[in-house]
Amino acid sequence: MPRASEVKRGEIVRHGERVCAVRRIEIRTPSSRGSNTLYRMKLQDVQTRQNLDETFKGEDLFGDVDFVRRQASYSYFDGDLHVFMDDEDFSQYSFNESDLEGQLEYLSEGLRGIFVTLIDGTAAGIQLPASVDLEIVETAPALKGGTATKRNKRASLAGGLEVQIPEYLVQGEVIRVNTETGEYMSRA
Repeated sequence: MPRASEVKRGEIVRHGERVCAVRRIEIRTPSSRGSNTLYRMKLQDVQTRQNLDETFKGEDLFGDVDFVRRQASYSYFDGDLHVFMDDEDFSQYSFNESDLEGQLEYLSEGLRGIFVTLIDGTAAGIQLPASVDLEIVETAPALKGGTATKRNKRASLAGGLEVQIPEYLVQGEVIRVNTETGEYMSRA
């Protein structure tokens, strides 16, 4: 049984009698002594697609869920559906934009290392790889001497994600981004 502090975005958990996909997690650490770290989660019921906003303490337990994780690749965007293809049997799984909230910015055509979660044969959610490589589509020009200091600048990446990057990086370069935190890691 996982604790609230161990749950990651994209995982499937049992909350009460509901089977839910974790869509977003905000961690709040109260400043008063003896306070517990709080985890505010946006959950989506797998069967009814109803959204729930709940707050948990780090030691709160979730129930176990029987599910299958299949490795897949992001194939394409069709209308309002994002299609993923199973790497083993080539079956396709479709998700709309609300099912992939907070994960769309990291998707690029052909992205591998994604896990699709199936409950009773129905696709319930995806789990992204730990990092993805994205191209810088817009940023300020590189500054001379930008490697001598540790200043950052804002950059827009393919997919719409905005991150802080070192000053010496330029438009067109490919960088590695952490999918958990949304932060720059390194050049790809």
